[in-house]
Amino acid sequence: EVQLVESGGGLVQAGGSLSLSCAASGFTFDDHAIAWFRQAPGKEREGVSCINPSDGATLYTDSVKGRFTMSSDNAKNTVSLQMNNLKPEDTAVYYCAHSKVSDVLGFLPRLYDYWGQGTQVTVSS
Repeated sequence: EVQLVESGGGLVQAGGSLSLSCAASGFTFDDHAIAWFRQAPGKEREGVSCINPSDGATLYTDSVKGRFTMSSDNAKNTVSLQMNNLKPEDTAVYYCAHSKVSDVLGFLPRLYDYWGQGTQVTVSS
């Protein structure tokens, strides 16, 4: 059974940093890209970043480029999202998602078939 468990959310002031982790199990870690999505109140879920654990290729949405860094620890089957210079507009529930494929192809929802329960990130101004 595929499981994704996020951790690391919290409350931070604007300009601060947080690190999120997603512990994955139930599948061959190297064979599937993992993405972070977020959903703010009243808004649609949006893709934030994606990584191919087998080669480290990453993809970021424009609004987080230069501020967020996604990485994978293949020995621990874990991906992380280091978020720096956080802004109030980064406030959302953050989810990690399991891709059907290994390649970093983007954030189309149909590419992702398993989701974590989410972790809240709140950035105060």
